[in-house]
Amino acid sequence: MTRKVKDYNVSGGMNLEELVEQMENSGGFQAKNVGTAADILREMSEDEDSTNFLSFPACIISTGTRGIIRDLIKENVFDAVVTTCGTLDHDVARYFSDYHHGSFGADDRDLHQKETHRLGNIFIPQSSYGEVVEDNLQPLLEEINKERADLAPFELVWELGKRMDESTICYWAWKNKIPVFVPGITDGAVGTQVWFFRQDHDFTVDVWSDEDMLSEIVFDADRTSGLILGGGISKHHTIWWNQFIDGLDRAVYVTTAVEWDGSLSGAKPEEAISWSKVKEEGRTVEVKGDATVLLPLVVSSIL
Repeated sequence: MTRKVKDYNVSGGMNLEELVEQMENSGGFQAKNVGTAADILREMSEDEDSTNFLSFPACIISTGTRGIIRDLIKENVFDAVVTTCGTLDHDVARYFSDYHHGSFGADDRDLHQKETHRLGNIFIPQSSYGEVVEDNLQPLLEEINKERADLAPFELVWELGKRMDESTICYWAWKNKIPVFVPGITDGAVGTQVWFFRQDHDFTVDVWSDEDMLSEIVFDADRTSGLILGGGISKHHTIWWNQFIDGLDRAVYVTTAVEWDGSLSGAKPEEAISWSKVKEEGRTVEVKGDATVLLPLVVSSIL
């Protein structure tokens, strides 16, 4: 006999963790998946023999969700992070400047004339993005280059974090020595600035060194687990490396993508089993929805 569906009992003074626990018992659509995801995350965070991966796209770092990602790294919930270059862009840019509330329905031609970028419903003045990254990153690269001429992308993240403060993702990655892997390091403002810098300096960011470190992490792991937000190269690089040890033991996917177009971003954990990227007996769940809404819920039980 399967479990019976239970009604919510939302009372005064209830905390977020108690609410999420009720979600798993509600039996209701995505709410149940949120509750299951929180339970898997709690399990992986309490498993001392599990090497935990966090992967996410850069877009959410333009929002307040950056604070949740930062705190997950601060609290050492994850052992390795895989993301895109835009994460570095937004983390650096927001350290030196501000982003603003905007609207999905804004007139983009008008914004262009006002030298303002739109990322969904976030407004980013040009002066707060490309310009601020260029103006501040070049002096930081000069400092780094005095000490290192050849480093891995994850080491570049640490060197940047060492020169920023506790408000940033990069800082806590450096502080806790958690590697942040950026397989698409050239695809963003930070990568472009490194490219400019190396034209006049003896300076190399060696992507193969990231792969060496990933190899060590994966093959030294007793078990692996992953919280995978969104899709793209971040998701694929995480599950790609885990196929070499027959797949993740636990996987929580949070995505808005569909699977019927064959995209990796919408591919379910079950599809990953066929590639040995998730174990057949692995504990998995896919939560459909916006990570900026769902992430605060699913991490409530571990933060």
